[in-house]
Amino acid sequence: MQLKGQSGMTSVHFVGGLIWSPADQPTPVAQELLVTDGRIAAVGAHLSAPSDVERVDLVGGTLIPAFGDGHVHPRQAGLEGLFAPIRGTSIAAVLDGVRTWAAEHPDAEWVYGGGFDLALTPDGVFDAHWLDDVVPDRPVVLRGTEYHTMWCNSLALERAGITAQTPEPHDGEIVRRPDGTPIGTLREWGATAYVFAVLPPPEPAAQVQAIDEATAHCAAAGLTWLQDAWVEPAEVSAYLDAARSGALRIAVNLALRVDPAAWPDQVDEFRTLRGQVRSAGFGQLTAQTVKFFVDGVIEAGTAAMLEPYLDCPHSHGMPNWSRDALIDAVRAFSAVGFQVHLHAIGDAAVRDTLDAIEAAADVIAAGDLRPVIAHLQVIDPTDLDRLAELGVFACFQPLWAQPDPMQEVLTVPRIGPERAALQYPIRTVLESGASVTFGSDWPVTDVEPLAGLVTAVTRQTPSGEPADGWYPEQRIDLRSALTAYTRGVARQGFRDDAGTLDIGAVADLVALAVDLRTAELGEVRSARVMGTWMAGRRVH
Repeated sequence: MQLKGQSGMTSVHFVGGLIWSPADQPTPVAQELLVTDGRIAAVGAHLSAPSDVERVDLVGGTLIPAFGDGHVHPRQAGLEGLFAPIRGTSIAAVLDGVRTWAAEHPDAEWVYGGGFDLALTPDGVFDAHWLDDVVPDRPVVLRGTEYHTMWCNSLALERAGITAQTPEPHDGEIVRRPDGTPIGTLREWGATAYVFAVLPPPEPAAQVQAIDEATAHCAAAGLTWLQDAWVEPAEVSAYLDAARSGALRIAVNLALRVDPAAWPDQVDEFRTLRGQVRSAGFGQLTAQTVKFFVDGVIEAGTAAMLEPYLDCPHSHGMPNWSRDALIDAVRAFSAVGFQVHLHAIGDAAVRDTLDAIEAAADVIAAGDLRPVIAHLQVIDPTDLDRLAELGVFACFQPLWAQPDPMQEVLTVPRIGPERAALQYPIRTVLESGASVTFGSDWPVTDVEPLAGLVTAVTRQTPSGEPADGWYPEQRIDLRSALTAYTRGVARQGFRDDAGTLDIGAVADLVALAVDLRTAELGEVRSARVMGTWMAGRRVH
């Protein structure tokens, strides 16, 4: 097949390997692919191309559609690298990271870090005095790996005005000592908001640097599109600055966080912000989504559950929204053309979320707004069929579908083995006919899609535990996992011309140094990303 070159258009000719569009083909095929002006122009054997076309030799590897991440926090991930390193394997390691960073940054007014592991203590409670011992003279604020828990030293609590007399927020928890004084652990927005009100935001230059480094890292992992699933209004300017300066390496859609206490005023505010992003004209940056935190997380006892937690029988968790308010807000934002993206962990939160989507079904369908529910850790079996019926995009984080210390120390003891067996029902949801997409929730867990998709197939740790898989009935095949990361996420993001290798599709591509016809799953997990292209332009 012969295609003529076109003046001013960038073209790429991929040869010497396999071509695979998982959503459309059962297996990879030994073929070539030609890109012209950012679109796929031809796929076939022995293509001919003009002499000025860039030639990329796949050297026996596999070219597939680039990955997308349906739920990620790139700005937060980038900022983690600029502050105290606290992803240690012990309390002592976390404290050492805080001590070292504070010593290296004597002029920093606050010491901040993100990513400490809640399973480092048997109850997920962390004492302010432990931080006081390493940094007594400055406020210290650390965020847990799930970003729903905050650990503060005594000075940070003092600056935030949190005392024994501070009333317990309805949408958060101030963990207290027996005498009622705060111990240093805060859970959910209602409690952490006291700290955020006084915590200085990162400098604009630091935020742009964080976005630059995070999106470059994502490009190196084979990603070309991200759903930033938690953006505060004040953070939009950082993304605009990053796009303006060239620091936004790949495409990002912003999901603006909806505040349960202020959402009626946010409808117009978010429309204005969406318009500002559109008018800026950066094609790789959009703001067409809003984010709801419907509940918290099981490990903190704040996910909304239909039945009580076992270790706190009076508690069904901590829903952030009443069912009626959630219905009203989902309908209001859908009515002005926003896609809704809802964090729902517990089975009660999933049910309320489905009820809200159902109540807004007419406006959602009229606008083809593709509602997303993220995480879906536990779904009541009676609600499973509703996902497909309501056109929900179920965005799972496949790396969570394996045993880990958080499960052993906190999650399973809190909900018991029967409900634990319902966790992350990826295969059941897929077989129900619902749209399944994958994301990482980075920096909560690794952003690497190859690690995520292999975990979805095996439901094992990297060391192969357990041997038969963690709730193995929910394992899926490699093709389905790849489809969720490619075509699935593309459709979630309204990119109907991406995630496939059809002629005319946008040429978002990733070349992997592995033969996906024959490779063992361990080889897939560790495969090198040879290159990533966004609309035919190499970004890694």
